[in-house]
Formats: sequence, C-alpha cells, structure tokens
Amino acid sequence: MRTMRKLLGGAVSFTALLAAFVGQASAVTNEELLERIERLERQNQELRSQVNALQGDPDVVRLPETSAEAAAKNDAGLVGTSVDYSYRILDAVEDVNTKPIVQLKARQDGLLNSALTVSGQVTAIANIQTSNRDDKFGYLMRNPTSANQIGGDVSEALVHSANLAFTAQLNDWITAYLEFLYSPEQHFGSGTITNLNRNVIDGRRAYILFGNLEKSPLFAAIGKLDTPFGLNDTVSPFTNSTNWHAFAGLAYGAQVGYVSDGLMLRAMAIQGGSQFRAHNTPVNDTNVPSRVNNFAVDANYTFRFNTADEALFGASYTHGTAYCQAYPVVHFNPCSDNNPGYAVYSRIRMGAFELLGEFASTTDDWPGSAVPDPTNPLSVYEAQKTHAFTVGGRYGFGEVLPNGRNKSYLSAEFSKFRAGDEGAPWERQNQIVLGYSHYLSENINLFGEYIHVDGFAPLNFVSGGNFPDGSTWSDNDAKTDVLMFGAQGAF
Repeated sequence: MRTMRKLLGGAVSFTALLAAFVGQASAVTNEELLERIERLERQNQELRSQVNALQGDPDVVRLPETSAEAAAKNDAGLVGTSVDYSYRILDAVEDVNTKPIVQLKARQDGLLNSALTVSGQVTAIANIQTSNRDDKFGYLMRNPTSANQIGGDVSEALVHSANLAFTAQLNDWITAYLEFLYSPEQHFGSGTITNLNRNVIDGRRAYILFGNLEKSPLFAAIGKLDTPFGLNDTVSPFTNSTNWHAFAGLAYGAQVGYVSDGLMLRAMAIQGGSQFRAHNTPVNDTNVPSRVNNFAVDANYTFRFNTADEALFGASYTHGTAYCQAYPVVHFNPCSDNNPGYAVYSRIRMGAFELLGEFASTTDDWPGSAVPDPTNPLSVYEAQKTHAFTVGGRYGFGEVLPNGRNKSYLSAEFSKFRAGDEGAPWERQNQIVLGYSHYLSENINLFGEYIHVDGFAPLNFVSGGNFPDGSTWSDNDAKTDVLMFGAQGAF
C-alpha cells in the first residue's frame, strides 16, 4: 500500500503540474510549451506503466487504456482487413482451385496481420445480349433458362455476385476459412432472379487448413472446398471459360498437398454422390453422399526463368466427373457408374504477356449424350466422351501496382465444350471473349467484354427428354452475342 500511495501521490502531483502549466501557458514561448507537453506525457506514461505493473496487487485498480493504446492493441492482431488478399481469395477467375495455397502464402508473406481477417467483394454488371433463337442464350455466366431470358434481346443492370469471407489464424499452423456467396443469376433456385428462392446467401466454402510454409511444404485441409482438378483459370476479366463450367469442382472432402520450389502436388478424397460442382460417383446406385468413394489428384511444376518470366505445366485426374448420368440428364441425379476424367494444362508468363491452355476430358462416353429410344429420331447420334478446351492470352500495360499487377490488360480467349456426337443439336458450345480490365487500385477492377457463343447445350435435358414430341431444347445453330460492362471491388 505504501507503493500505491506513492504512485497516487505522483498522479496528484502530475495533476497539480498540469494545472500550473495551464495557468502559465500564456507566459511561455511555443518551444517551451512543446517541451513541457512532451515531458508531462513521458511522466504520465511512466506512472501508468508502474501502476499497471502492480495489477496483481488486489489493492491496486488498473487504470483504463488510452485510445492510442487500444488502437495499437487492435492493430496488433484482433480484427483487420487486407485488400490485396481479399481480392485474390474472392476472385473467381484466377487461382480458382488453389485458394488454400493463396492463404498459406499470404500468411508467409505477412499479408494477414490480424487474428481474424474480414474480406468481401461485390461484382456489378450491365449488359446487352442478343440471340438468333428466342429464349436461347448460351452465355454461361448465368443459368440459361427461359424463365429469365425472354425473346431475342435481353438487357441487365444488377449485382452478379457478392461474397463475405472470414479468415481466422487460430495458431501458427491452423487457419479456419468461411465464405458466403450471394449470386442470384447462377443460383439453382426456382423462378426469376427476383424470386426469393434465388436471392439467398449460401455457405460457398468452409474448411480448416493445416500448414505453415515457413516450416514445412506440406499442408492439409478438410471441409467444403475446390477440388484439385485442372487449371480452370481464365485470362478474361469476368467471364469464366467453358473448362471451368464443365469441370471445375466444389465438394466436401479432405485434401493434402505439397508446395515448394515450383512443385505443387495435391490429392483430395471426395465425398461420393452428386457434389456441388463437377463430381458424381454413385453410392449404392444413388446420389446420396454417404461414402467417400471419389478422389482427384493434381501435379504441376513452374519453371522460373527470372522474377518476371515463368512456365507452368500440369496434369490432373479424377475418379468421377459429372458426366455419368443416363438419358434424360438432370442436375445431380444418380449415376449407374462413375465416369473418370483427366486434364492437362499450361500457363506461360513472359514479361507483359500471359498465355494459357487447357484440355479436359472424360475417359468414357457420357451415357446421357445419346438418346436410347429407337423410335426417337434423335437416337441416330451415338454417345460421346465429354471434353472442354481453352486457349487464351492477355497483355498487361501501364503502371505496375504494389502487388505486381499491371494497371490495364487486354485479353482474348477461346473455349469449347463438346457435349455430343457430330451434328447433334447438343454437339458443342463454343465461346469467344475479348476483354479489357483497368485496375483503379489493387482491389478495384473496371472491365468490359465482348462475348460470342456458338451453340446452346444446357446440361439439364441436354439431349432431350423434357418435351413430349422427343425434341430437345439444345440447338447447335444458336448464336449469342453479349456486350458486358462491370466493376469488381474487394475490401
């Protein structure tokens, strides 16, 4: 108590000094004024440190934090944001199925300075679309249904998607991730884009990630996450390639991997049944995901020539793709047997230029790509393997941002989805995208695209089965043109 009285006496003396200082302020010079303020601040900090050091004494009451002390503590690690990380982790066109590695590298590079990092992004678009077939628009960045696209001309001004994500650093080795998605245009709910069934928020991804690249090249994750199959990236600013639409997977499962010195190895045990995207392996002839009986593996290597130039080559395999259903094809229905798939891909960066190419295919024919009814005139087409092909390039120019990205990009990409036999109404759907991006900052992208699509081959009832006369709504001669403008911002 004697120590406490001494400290409190010092605090009283400080108050008296402060009062005397205020009373004499008009009689001193500015230099003297500043010197006294600094001296009094030092004395105040020393007194607070001594009092707080005695907090174990039951007779001592801890003085409250100053606003500056509270702000410093918050900056040190409770809740924060990282705009560069947020843009990358929520971007839908790059690092599509390597988000866990993006997180591990962000921790390694010190981009996540808080125990909990809050991220978000909003993508707003305006477009004009035309088709030579009423109600048939082959552009895949929205679910192509006649409930939402009527006639030969449509236009939109809306929010395409919005995400909110939380990245928690539980300790040096464990990261927890949770991401929510609002995407009325690509939601599988019924009705139009204003129907409440489509205007819902879904848990898009959620997993626990184990890894610390500072100490080990090994990592593991378990939960709902992207599957390690193919590249599935695009050089376009907004529109995903048909490879992504056809083969990019999202599923429950457990993933392990190795990443070091340009080598990346990944394997994932995938829950069976029909998964969220691109995987379907039957469980006792049902689509019930009650057994881990699917898997995917991926290996790639990046040759780095210098800090700016590199070439990546990779290959993937999965035990069960989505193309195993029999006629008539309906989303997420059971399969009688699995249909494996493989992918090969490459990405080359040379200075301001980037090129990518990818090919993915099933190993077996897709049963639903043929009509089994001999009385149906469409039965003349045989079942085919399903494949997708993408090739694209872009050129970056203008100022280089702190994250290494150029201010502006011009891009061109061609991708193809092969769904059926030659000449069949559902034979293929080809897509050409010409794009321009301008980054106002690391986390704000303004973009424009021109898109041309040949063919209309939606997965549901792709070869028919939904019309009494045996016809199909797929149309090999349908053509869609889109002029798109948009903005994507992350925080």
